[in-house]
Amino acid sequence: MKHRKKSGDDPVAIPIDGTLDLHLFSPKDIKTLVPGYLQACREKGILQVRIIHGKGTGSLRRTVHSILEKLDFVTEYGRADITAGSWGATIVYMRANDEHETDL
Repeated sequence: MKHRKKSGDDPVAIPIDGTLDLHLFSPKDIKTLVPGYLQACREKGILQVRIIHGKGTGSLRRTVHSILEKLDFVTEYGRADITAGSWGATIVYMRANDEHETDL
């Protein structure tokens, strides 16, 4: 998956490994980046994903959670445990990809 990085115009390849660090991206890209990344994970059979949004003011976390609420394939999400980032990260659980599904 390729996406534009925060400070330039050159696309960066995002590894589809179940961890998405949003610190590398512009906030304006989050609304398309998160659903696209989650769908790419599902296509690879990765059904648990950690999204790192940082602690900060909580604005980015709220944006991520708002996006997750709208995705039919997300079954559950919540704060990561202390070893995975605590309230600076969200763990997302998804159902498997259905070959006839068109969520995006």
